[in-house]
Amino acid sequence: MCHAIICKNVVKEFGSGGARVLALRGVDLEVPYGELVLLVGESGCGKTTLLSIIAGILDPTAGEVRVLGTDIVRLRGGKKVNFRGKNVGFIFQQYNLLPSLTATENAAIPLIILGKRRSLAFQKAREVLTIVGLESKLNSLPSELSGGQQQRVAIARAMVHDPAIIICDEPTAALDAENGRLVMELLRKMAVQPNRAVVVVTHDNRVFDFGDRIAHMEDGRVDSVTEQKVEAHSPSGGH
Repeated sequence: MCHAIICKNVVKEFGSGGARVLALRGVDLEVPYGELVLLVGESGCGKTTLLSIIAGILDPTAGEVRVLGTDIVRLRGGKKVNFRGKNVGFIFQQYNLLPSLTATENAAIPLIILGKRRSLAFQKAREVLTIVGLESKLNSLPSELSGGQQQRVAIARAMVHDPAIIICDEPTAALDAENGRLVMELLRKMAVQPNRAVVVVTHDNRVFDFGDRIAHMEDGRVDSVTEQKVEAHSPSGGH
């Protein structure tokens, strides 16, 4: 089996001396291509820290992290930023949309950062927004959208540059059950592909059945990994 992400004995410390906190205590995790993996566990167990290390936002204190075959621990400065910009898409709990930009402009941001022409970036953004069911909201500001619609803009933004890794931090936590399920249905439909891997941190047990694997974390370690068969989901309506 080919793995998009491999973590071996990953340790992360914050602070020093008496203020030292050991957030990760030797994490081992493998995420295969073509799968959606859920990271679950109690608050403070290290889920978001591990997610940030996989995404190249934080550096581990020790251990090996290979993403798409690249040892990202050895990447520095602009090389790490470029790797992240090309290969990673982010979806957050609070959407993180820029309030003064339209849905199309928000969704186009990763392509603009990568230096694509604005006309092409906006065209691709409109195409992806249409796929997530927002063809009538292309010129709407975030304040004119519901929470579920804003999260769909965030999905479009994460997907617009066709990254091989999708990183999601509590993507359904701010949504009601219907919209949370719609978001996970869209993730499975759009993001779970043979050449891509999706990692989702969640406390939301309503969406556990969307994961190909559930990695249970406890006290800074991956305690167990459960594999499960995912039933076919078809995107439904949402607000």
